Amino acid sequence: MFDKERLTGEELKNLQELTRLAKGDIITMTTLSGSGHPGGSMSSLDVYLVLFAHANLSGKGRDRIVVSHGHTSPGVYASLARLGHMPVDEVIAFFRKAGSPFEGHVVKGIPFIDWSTGNLGQGLSAGCGFAIASKIRKDGSHVYVLMGDGEQQKGQISEARRFAKKYGLSNITVVVDYNGLQISGSIASVMPQNIIENYLSDGWDIIEVNGHDHNEIYGALKEARSAANPTCIIAHTVMGNGVPFMENKEKYHGSPLNEKEYKEAVGVLGVDDRIDLYREMRKGTPTFKGVYEEPETAIDAGQPFTYVNEDKIDNRTAFGKALKDLADKNIGKGQAICVFDCDLASSVKTGDFAKAYPGYFFQGGLQEHNVATIAGALSTTGILTFFADFGVFGIDETYNQHRLNDINRSNLKLMLTHVGLDVGPDGKTHQCVDYIGLAGNLYRFKVIVPCDPNQTDRVVRYAAKQEGNFLVAMGRNRWPVISDNDGKPVYGDGYVFEYGRMDLFGEGSDGAIITYGGMLAKAMQIQESLQKKGVNVVVVNMPCVREIDAAAMEKAMKIPVIITYEDHNVHTGIAPFIAQYLLKCGYKGRMESYGAKGYGASGDTEDVLKLEGLDVGSMTENIIKIIS
Repeated sequence: MFDKERLTGEELKNLQELTRLAKGDIITMTTLSGSGHPGGSMSSLDVYLVLFAHANLSGKGRDRIVVSHGHTSPGVYASLARLGHMPVDEVIAFFRKAGSPFEGHVVKGIPFIDWSTGNLGQGLSAGCGFAIASKIRKDGSHVYVLMGDGEQQKGQISEARRFAKKYGLSNITVVVDYNGLQISGSIASVMPQNIIENYLSDGWDIIEVNGHDHNEIYGALKEARSAANPTCIIAHTVMGNGVPFMENKEKYHGSPLNEKEYKEAVGVLGVDDRIDLYREMRKGTPTFKGVYEEPETAIDAGQPFTYVNEDKIDNRTAFGKALKDLADKNIGKGQAICVFDCDLASSVKTGDFAKAYPGYFFQGGLQEHNVATIAGALSTTGILTFFADFGVFGIDETYNQHRLNDINRSNLKLMLTHVGLDVGPDGKTHQCVDYIGLAGNLYRFKVIVPCDPNQTDRVVRYAAKQEGNFLVAMGRNRWPVISDNDGKPVYGDGYVFEYGRMDLFGEGSDGAIITYGGMLAKAMQIQESLQKKGVNVVVVNMPCVREIDAAAMEKAMKIPVIITYEDHNVHTGIAPFIAQYLLKCGYKGRMESYGAKGYGASGDTEDVLKLEGLDVGSMTENIIKIIS
């Protein structure tokens, strides 16, 4: 806990010996696996050893550690193993072996590693998420983000620096391994940058140290812990430190040693050549298993609101009202809820929440990459986290961030408005017609597209209570309340949302139209239009666009023609998913798919749909041709 002024002579002697042994471990494991990053691992090693030896690594208010330059995993593993947290022999023998927890880039499950990394530039954003959790809980936790110098070229780091300063996250310390080299050469030649000046200009404190002097590292970490500002420690280091022929050579950034180099290196370090022993051991399997924290939320979902058409409520407004109600039921009563916005509060309807609970609302500005990662990291701490954004910014622009969130088992509630051709006048740059396809690549994301404000309200409350990532998509326009023949809201009082359920509307032996979201109301208009022409179709609402309701599909498959209808890219929406299911079930009828065949035009939504042949009139004519 950095409770002394300086390290003792005995502590320094112990760290120096651990450094020597750990460098041997790094060289051995990378040579054995035939891949890895020995050079940078050796330059970061002394920082790892001091930090892991003295940070608060246990208890509710434990410190959080993010290794942003995840390729230095050999240094992380060797440090933790030599400090007694993992078996040294297994770390060396099973590094980068399939099925081993000792992966090529650091992952959650390794003791005290709080974020799986490898995609450079996202670590500081994740650190901001953990720092927010600590501030909200007032638990005294400090967040350490360890980074490379070449990594500082990433723009997301600039976003995270500004966010940390704005929100007073003085409980973050960044340590930059400043060895001056990256894969292609010096950082100055690859992409010149002013690392120190950049941090200073964004209001951070700077401390410079010799990154191989344990006492200097210790003193800087101690000083930063009590600083009034977020602090960046610049650790001046040497690539391949400790092995002369490796030092200051970019070759060893990502290249292991050959057999001759290996023998020379272990000789210089004075460590035993045990590679043959580890080669034999590698034929087995490790006994060490990853350790995962899975904090749970305890959410009071409250009672849903029910709307009628006269209320003139759109889906995104229904989301905003449900969000505010969730906050009223939970904040201050044992469960925190945080909401993130990117300069769109009035459009994504998070404004009421922001006014009522300013301490839990985070305005990230036009920094979607940073905000997506912050929200994802925060969501892993047991704090219910919403990130609301337009579709093209919230998933298209930030797909890589959500992929890493998903890998990190986040519990994020991603609320997307302005999706599909429904965006109309904003044109093709803002019409998000690929969100289902993108989210479908993420293994732990569930995607729900509610059809009206009542279903939206219930979906938001459902997602809040469930663990895991949810993407809830809403359009720009006001979609009508879906009502039965008596004018009663179908998704109103008495309706309980069930994930994966598909609802059938009407009777029809000629065809079935499967759709979701705002297109449901149009499909029902098509159904009515066809009925007047003597053609009877059933309409199927599929809000959980990646899930099949076998009972509903069994009924639909008794009909000779099945049609998918959506204002999404026809190639990546529900159409291929439904086709796959029909093929698997041996469906003998005909399937046709209607959706966006290209980027949409800019204009009134109805005109845009008509250009794509998705308006009620065009669809009515097309279906008559198919069925006849």
